[in-house]
Amino acid sequence: MHAIALDSKYGVPTVAIHTNVFEKAVQSVTRMHGMPEARYTFVPQPVMGKTAAQLRAYVDGKSPISGRPVMQEVIEGLTRPAEGDRIRETKFERTTPRFVEADTDENLQRLFLDNNWTDKLPIVLPTEKRVAEMLSHTSHKPGEIAGHIRSNQFRQHWEFTVEQVAVNAVMAGARREYFPVILALAASGVSARGSTTSSMAAMVVVNGPIRNEIAMNSGTGAMAPYNHANATIGRAYGLLSQNLQGGSIPGDSYMGSQGNGYAYGTVTFAENEERSPWTPFHTQHGFKPTDSTVSIFTGCRSTAFTLGVREKYWREHVRNMLRGMDAHSAPTFLLDPIAARQYIDRGGFETKEKLIQWIYENALMPAGEYWDYQLIQNYIYPRATFGEEPYASKLKAAPDEMVKMFKPDEIHVVVVGGETNGYWRIMGCSYQKTVSVDEWR
Repeated sequence: MHAIALDSKYGVPTVAIHTNVFEKAVQSVTRMHGMPEARYTFVPQPVMGKTAAQLRAYVDGKSPISGRPVMQEVIEGLTRPAEGDRIRETKFERTTPRFVEADTDENLQRLFLDNNWTDKLPIVLPTEKRVAEMLSHTSHKPGEIAGHIRSNQFRQHWEFTVEQVAVNAVMAGARREYFPVILALAASGVSARGSTTSSMAAMVVVNGPIRNEIAMNSGTGAMAPYNHANATIGRAYGLLSQNLQGGSIPGDSYMGSQGNGYAYGTVTFAENEERSPWTPFHTQHGFKPTDSTVSIFTGCRSTAFTLGVREKYWREHVRNMLRGMDAHSAPTFLLDPIAARQYIDRGGFETKEKLIQWIYENALMPAGEYWDYQLIQNYIYPRATFGEEPYASKLKAAPDEMVKMFKPDEIHVVVVGGETNGYWRIMGCSYQKTVSVDEWR
């Protein structure tokens, strides 16, 4: 993407060097941006952990894709006439057919599976009648634009309608009364099928009256597959994300190295407002308690958990859990109500904000270790070198000086659980936004 911008926007001849596992993804991205003849070459994967001499051998060697010398492709790319590199309008199909030919259930299931329209599990076939029933639970018209979505910042947004969202809601097995929640997720513009090599998944927290109206679970087993609304809303969010952003195909439009089991149904649950000792999550983000909302987190790929908040060493226990997180994965504390009340008893945290401030001040590590994290090098170090705070100050710290791992606005607290025991966990993830459900009723 950066090479495309340099070439097309600034007129600077650029040859991008990629590793060979990204061949299909590079071809797909450049095609979608109208530059199928963009200049690039490939070196072997991996580059992580290789010595300078090994990396130099890559550059001095041959492309594992074309078999030609890498530097020859670089030189030819930089000296090639620029006429063929201008962005041009690219025509390609942005949607699936509205209808498919009538067939047996078995054959239609196979058709959807073979076309990558499913999450590889059986679906509820989206007949006209079922889709119409889903649409009956919103005041918005079927042809109305519901939103735009893409798998990452290097791809173009795809536009979709309310009816297309309804199709995916039916496929997931959702009931029509869940549809406003699903529409709110679709309208967020945040994909549950984001494509990064880190294999992230998404998490959804539902607040407000809608929780009880559609019988969502915020108590025992809320984050497990035991509630129809939780399960099918999360699955619908995943299906609409992959189908309405142009697909999620490994090696092409999905590059998660290991994949992520959370992505099957997206981690979707209601906050236990009734048993929480604190204010609901959505009221911390500008909504009234009577508003119904969905809050979306991405980057879910790491978890630390424990039982209770001990009287003597709880501070050390929490610090150890925070140190176990990757320094680039901000913490969201998911607390059973028992654990939430223990935090008040042990630490005097009468509000979520006080607990968040304590976490901010106690999530510490030596600066040398902080800057040695690969993701910090990839994403934070460049910002620090340009003077962005608080990263620039951390960069000036001595290697053994303790620095804060996270910013206060990156840390969040949600209460969920049925009080069968005081278990709680830290989910490494990034809060994206809170969206109104009521606007989609």
